Amino acid sequence: MGGWFHVHFWEMTLRAVISFVVLLMLARILGKVQISQLTFFNYITGITIGSMAADIAAESQTPFLNGLISLIWWSILTILVGYISLKSTKGRILLDGQPSILIKQGVIMEDVLKANRLNLDDLSMLLREKSVFSLKDVDYAILEPDGKLSVLKKVTQQSVTKQDIQISSHSKYLPSEIISDRKIVEKNLKELGLDQSWVLRELRKQGIQSIDEVFYAEIQADGSLLIQKVANQ
Repeated sequence: MGGWFHVHFWEMTLRAVISFVVLLMLARILGKVQISQLTFFNYITGITIGSMAADIAAESQTPFLNGLISLIWWSILTILVGYISLKSTKGRILLDGQPSILIKQGVIMEDVLKANRLNLDDLSMLLREKSVFSLKDVDYAILEPDGKLSVLKKVTQQSVTKQDIQISSHSKYLPSEIISDRKIVEKNLKELGLDQSWVLRELRKQGIQSIDEVFYAEIQADGSLLIQKVANQ
């Protein structure tokens, strides 16, 4: 029993050390690309390589040499895919995807949102991460292949002091969505101290008779509404 434990201990120790060294070498080769351009493919590749290395190091049932060869070959294939992406535009689009325009000239692209499996709450969150709290400020918003959002603000949205434009130091409302995909966002209305009757009155002022006509509506800091109608209405 003691001899078996002794052999098993040193075998697993050796497997762990060799796996660690090989993984370290592969990380040096792949690491910068994996981190700087973390597309979905890179993400899956990183997880798979880590899982394979852990399996080699910890699972005595896995033939060590077979596992090591699989790990190295997986890394070689990853490098090959990266080379194809570098040399071929079509290959790059196929493997990494391409940017998607979610907002174009201030208008939310409904079809593009659906194609990327995003809803309006997801879009609002991504905009807030860019310190953009109102759709009114956005000219273009582009979803990059790595899942990050690039935002081009409208030219008029420039940094000026309150003294320059002589406005109050406080906004009347925090810009918030109050209609999302034809449905009133009750939680936001309640926090703003407003109700559905107020929303309907404001819509009628802009010639809109029903909430079903509105894809997105956002209250501005001054209390006005930014509205985007449902496509083809």
